[in-house]
Amino acid sequence: MITPKIIDYIFSSASIQRWNDYPRMVELVELDKQAHKFIIAYFIAKFEPDVNFNHLIEAGIFEFLRRVVVTDIRPDVFRNALQKKAKEINSWVITNLEKSISSIDNGLFLQKFEEYLSNPNIYKKERFILKAASYLSTRWEFSIVYQTSKFLSDIENVKKSVDEELEDYYELIGVRKIALNKKLAKVVDLSGRLRFQKRWAQTPRIPETSVLGHMLTVAIFSYFYSLEVNACDKRVINNFYVSLFHDLPEALTRDIITPVKYSVDELSNIIAEYEIKKINDEILPNIPEFVHDEFCYILGLYKDSKDEFANRIYKDDEVEFVDDISKYNMDRYNPVDGKALKQCDKLSAFVEASLSISHGIKSKELVNGKKQIMKTLQEVEGVDFQALAKNIDEEFGTTGQTQVRIDFD
Repeated sequence: MITPKIIDYIFSSASIQRWNDYPRMVELVELDKQAHKFIIAYFIAKFEPDVNFNHLIEAGIFEFLRRVVVTDIRPDVFRNALQKKAKEINSWVITNLEKSISSIDNGLFLQKFEEYLSNPNIYKKERFILKAASYLSTRWEFSIVYQTSKFLSDIENVKKSVDEELEDYYELIGVRKIALNKKLAKVVDLSGRLRFQKRWAQTPRIPETSVLGHMLTVAIFSYFYSLEVNACDKRVINNFYVSLFHDLPEALTRDIITPVKYSVDELSNIIAEYEIKKINDEILPNIPEFVHDEFCYILGLYKDSKDEFANRIYKDDEVEFVDDISKYNMDRYNPVDGKALKQCDKLSAFVEASLSISHGIKSKELVNGKKQIMKTLQEVEGVDFQALAKNIDEEFGTTGQTQVRIDFD
């Protein structure tokens, strides 16, 4: 069972300020940093042999949840504290999260989380890649902070420390390519810029969430969905990364809200055509050649069309679109739950609106948006997204409806 409590934890990271003891030209929040980290980790991992992408996703989510719990501790202080009090800190993290996650995957998710925190010898390669990705996303943020902090007496020391840490990860090919400003660095920049594009841009919200942060929340929802439907390994991985990259083209086209996109005849088709052109011109040339086919599949590119939210598989070395993805729940089919991922996308938008209303920011756009999203939420493979949305509303105190218990078995 997916609980509103864990959803609340995930979205609380949108309120966690980073570099808040330095002047910043834009707000930098934990959710965006984590999303950028996941994207960078994907590309670094593609250059490395023997990486288990299921473990990479799991470890990333575990570290993300731990960071949300220890939000009040500065990263450098936290790393130092972990060296001396790792057992006590990890125990405290589990105590805070246990009730929220104990029902996920019949308790197996919690069991894996506890094992990950208590045994530093598992997922070693994946941990190192995530650490490198975390550093690179922090380094990218610091380049923003540095511009507005040059008058501070200690900023050059901070810069030196940040620059020197790069050497710790130079054994990773992807890190070297990013550091040397090769093509891959352009993809890192492009994805990082999505933190500047705010969701629901035409109405005030608390907390504000960016397109970059939204991509991660959808990816995590898709991961939990995949666990609930007992998805095969390849399906879990595909669902996560399709969700994580689903709005990447908006770095080139900017976010166009749904009512505008579909209110003018054929406008959505024109936008889609332009989006494909921009992807071909400005994204794919910077993607490593050996990842091209996979990345096109992730983005939902097929011939002259694009639909990231289509159910699809590989069959006889060809992409095939299917109605019932559960019939192909085997790694050899390389399945993607497009329809379910669309529901995860809508659920994330619903949470954004509901959470803001619970904080007292209640515009007509948010209220109407919530209502419209609720109408489109459906049940997919036994997972009732509409019931989950109602449960979220109850948890956030934004409805008077009776709480709904959702069991996905």
